[in-house]
Amino acid sequence: MGVSRRSFLGTAAGGSAAVGLAALGVAVPASAVGGVAAVSGPGDVVGKVSVGYQGWFAAVGDGAPINAWWHWSANAGQAPSPSNTGIVAWPDVRDYARTYHTGYASLGNGQPATLFSSYDQQTVDTHFLWLQQNGIDTAALQRFNPTGGEGPTRDAMAVKVRSAAESHGRNFYVMYDVTDWTDMQSEIKADWTNKMQAHTASPAYAVQNGKPVVCVWGFGFSDDKRPWGPGPCLDVVNWFKAQGCYVIGGVPTWWRTGDRDSRAGFLDVYHAFDMISPWLVGRIGSVGDADNFYGVATVPDLADCAAHGIDYQPCVLPGAVTLRQRAHGDFMWRQFYNMVRAGVQGVYISMFDEFNEGNQIAKTAESLAWVPTNSGFSALDEDGTACSSDYYLRLTGDGGRMLKGRIALTATRPTPPVTTTGGGDTTPPSAPGNLQVTGHTSTSVTLSWTAATDNVGVTGYRVLRVTGSSTTPVGSTAGNVTTFTVTGLSPATAYTFDVQALDAAGDISQPSNQVTVTTDAGTPPPATDLALGATATASSSTQNYYATNVNDGNANTYWESANNAFPQWLQLDLGTSYTVKRLVLKLPPATAWAARTQTISVQTATSLPPGAQPSANHTFDPATGNTVTVTLPAAVAARYVRLTFTANTGWPAGQLSELEVYSA
Repeated sequence: MGVSRRSFLGTAAGGSAAVGLAALGVAVPASAVGGVAAVSGPGDVVGKVSVGYQGWFAAVGDGAPINAWWHWSANAGQAPSPSNTGIVAWPDVRDYARTYHTGYASLGNGQPATLFSSYDQQTVDTHFLWLQQNGIDTAALQRFNPTGGEGPTRDAMAVKVRSAAESHGRNFYVMYDVTDWTDMQSEIKADWTNKMQAHTASPAYAVQNGKPVVCVWGFGFSDDKRPWGPGPCLDVVNWFKAQGCYVIGGVPTWWRTGDRDSRAGFLDVYHAFDMISPWLVGRIGSVGDADNFYGVATVPDLADCAAHGIDYQPCVLPGAVTLRQRAHGDFMWRQFYNMVRAGVQGVYISMFDEFNEGNQIAKTAESLAWVPTNSGFSALDEDGTACSSDYYLRLTGDGGRMLKGRIALTATRPTPPVTTTGGGDTTPPSAPGNLQVTGHTSTSVTLSWTAATDNVGVTGYRVLRVTGSSTTPVGSTAGNVTTFTVTGLSPATAYTFDVQALDAAGDISQPSNQVTVTTDAGTPPPATDLALGATATASSSTQNYYATNVNDGNANTYWESANNAFPQWLQLDLGTSYTVKRLVLKLPPATAWAARTQTISVQTATSLPPGAQPSANHTFDPATGNTVTVTLPAAVAARYVRLTFTANTGWPAGQLSELEVYSA
């Protein structure tokens, strides 16, 4: 994992709260304040609010190629906990369909401490629904070096973001972060050409001035994580422009003066961008800082951009929860006010889902009732003012409306920290009781439970399937309905369920007791060979006589075990459990295969290892097609079918060309 922008916190912010215009050597004409005309007309970034979207959280068991607690934990192979954390703030997870258990203690309200995975499509859909609900226009998908182990997961996230943007009427664009990308100059071009450019075909891909938008973040920073000189950086900018792109530069805070966090000699690179977006996290932390920054950076930056025909997209940040910077929204609103009165062309929110730095606007724990008791994390009400979990989404939406002139320019924050649907009732219902199974088939399970209680009223229940440390909602009921049938299950498979109650405020109860049930065995048509398409394995094989030959539908190919090494076994995994009654065993039908008797035991099971059955002698004779039928004493539910060979009168090895499995 490359070092992210958080490595800059506090490293280059010196003087941001005390340097005046004279110290910068910049004279700012009064006409520049609020009077700089936009270089470009409105598009998907000019006149819009964009949010930095990391999409970089994963959990073990979520199906992501990275298969780790990506960005949640310091040691991503272990579940996050107070001693193994990568975050400084806790998300509100009530809107996510699937979450993952952690090593933290329960939340203050007694509920389990679980976290979301960005790899779940429903998570990304939820995030883009929030953008839609709050009128937030565009998401900048962060893309770090995709050539290493993170690459497949990042590729998949681009697809998920595209789908969510299209579904919710939002725009998105690719924002490359070049941190720690050794071969960036060539690889960024290849990545765009071979992978990311294809996403510009989406109707949701951001377009400005008729061109697809791409951002490159990190050129010119004065650190060893981005070591290139101006030449390679200018080459990349011009290459993207030659591809027909509108190119945004995520540049150092002091890009214009070429000092502090910026290397000297990069001004030509910065001026090559179509839009400049200076970094701000770690540079300001109070309303006073924001006002000072307006004079020493925003206004002169904007004037420089206008003089060079460049659009300007400054950062606005909510402030780090852990540093108690937010001032219940006043800090963020002051930045919006200053940017809009300066006349900026767009705003970039740092960030949407940055729980690692605590600068996220995504739904966040609103009080300690929603924070793990042993985490040490603060909640949004850390300064004593109650704030709903969606407060900074709503505030960002109002800032966007002021940017677009839909509400008047005002220094007074119009967004209330608490709405009638959030930040009020935080008492969850009691847990549902006496969960039990009242019926089951091969593909369904029917559950019932006793009703929960709530201080206001229970509005419904959600039923969850429990798999290891994760839970997945499989259905819900409304009102006082306390029964539910889970469908679409696999035959002869064990499932575990629990149930939670919900109230009107979105509070969720502790889970009920868990129940485990095994579905009935399936009954496919009797003539169906269940072995076709199954996974065949064996204890050993000789030369090219592999186990996979026994269910390829060709009786002339065969499996042969290691010689002179009995016992040997051959096994089929049918993929799911079926009713199994009859096996057909074959050897190649050619007369060259002389008659032989093999001693074989049949074993079946719904899970490994299969249980042993008595051995029996089976004679294969070309005169009868070299075929043996084994009928089990009774039909059984089985996913695994294993044959164990202990003798063969024709050759010192187990041999079989076809193993067919039937339900009758």
